[in-house]
Amino acid sequence: MPVATIAARTTSTSAVPRTLRIAAAITLGASLLSGCQSGYGDIATVSPAAGMGRNPVLPVPRSGLIPTVNIAPAIGWPAGSKPTAPDGFTVQAYATGLNHPRWLYVLPNRDVLVAETSAPPNPEDSKGLRGWIMGLVMRKAGATVPSANRIRLLRPDKDGTAVASNTIFLQGLNSPFGMTLLDGFLYVADTDALRRFPYTTGQTSIAASGTTLLALPAGKINHHWTKNVVASPDGKHLYIAVGSNSNVGENGMAYERERAAIWELDLLTGKHRVYADGLRNPVGMAWQPQSQRLWAAVNERDEIGSDLVPDYMTAVQEGGFYGWPYSYYGQHLDRRAQPPRPELVARALVPDYALGAHTASLGLTFYDASLFPASYRNGAFIGQHGSWNRRPHSGYKVIFVPFRDGQPCGEAQDFLTGFLSEEQQAYGRPVGVAVDRQGALLVADDVGNVIWRVAPSSSTAPSQ
Repeated sequence: MPVATIAARTTSTSAVPRTLRIAAAITLGASLLSGCQSGYGDIATVSPAAGMGRNPVLPVPRSGLIPTVNIAPAIGWPAGSKPTAPDGFTVQAYATGLNHPRWLYVLPNRDVLVAETSAPPNPEDSKGLRGWIMGLVMRKAGATVPSANRIRLLRPDKDGTAVASNTIFLQGLNSPFGMTLLDGFLYVADTDALRRFPYTTGQTSIAASGTTLLALPAGKINHHWTKNVVASPDGKHLYIAVGSNSNVGENGMAYERERAAIWELDLLTGKHRVYADGLRNPVGMAWQPQSQRLWAAVNERDEIGSDLVPDYMTAVQEGGFYGWPYSYYGQHLDRRAQPPRPELVARALVPDYALGAHTASLGLTFYDASLFPASYRNGAFIGQHGSWNRRPHSGYKVIFVPFRDGQPCGEAQDFLTGFLSEEQQAYGRPVGVAVDRQGALLVADDVGNVIWRVAPSSSTAPSQ
């Protein structure tokens, strides 16, 4: 029987000889090195739509010798091509030729900040056969470019539909990601620290040295490197998203101190606390306009099948525990997490809304403008970076979830699609999403190296 078939059918690796595990890993690695599109592991039995919403389908976990691997090789956009938006909307390239743009922040004067960034070197995280394979996977998916370590400023023209100037705003950072402006300071979440820089409205660059306010978990193992930051509506606190240092605690929980969590920083005292935890990899954070509650988009765990576990978005409860690594989607036990913690599983919260398994839902923003039709008001746009470990692929699009009275009120809708070719190659991969000052949606595409702008066609745009 071929190694790949054994890998797909094996339900536990504990009884499998180490030599066979190594052989399976080498077979997978050779396939990746040869340039073949890999298709190892199980096949999904649940449709993406069934794994979304208030009550997602959660089938029995599956595991094998090696994880399911199904990469969409990154190839970039062919000349003249672009994503597809719903009828009545127009898509245009707002900025091109960028260097791995991941995250966006719109300043009050309409300038758009773009974090050009990638993972820092993680010498310990790439060791061993698993680390070697993951390096090959990420390289094929377009995720291993050296980090530019900078923030770029895009200044729009008078009508806001095109970029009038494009300048380097801030550089010398360390894998920057989240950004927020508060009381004359720009806060930047590097992978290892929260930093603060003085900012004056309209300036096109920052030369001043930043002040480090808070060290963030990083180090030689820095598995989920992105750190995000948002300010509270009253300006008294900052909230910082810190992902886990592993898939499911396999490096030991000593490496997970204050990770898989959202921190709250009191700006008056400078002290921080864990606001909520058990969130494997919280990335996008935003305040829902009606409820004024903090919501987060969270990436869930891998290696228990193509159908598990759904990524999700949820209103973050103060003091809430969301299960990682001991359980998923509430109190569904994950036996891989050792030693078990039944007392934590017993209080694990069920997330508010599933976003599909392995979609890599990263970007999150609520629509609080008036340019789009009224049905979009107060709803959530989510940038789904796309799967590497599901057969068939999931994500690779921007979706929209309608809200009513501060809560999701319907099925998720595809909003920006076309990121995969017919041959299942990735033209682009959406990450951060933001609403510009005109009310259009901006989407950072880190494989296409472009910022897309989506707005109603002129004939269908609502009157202002």
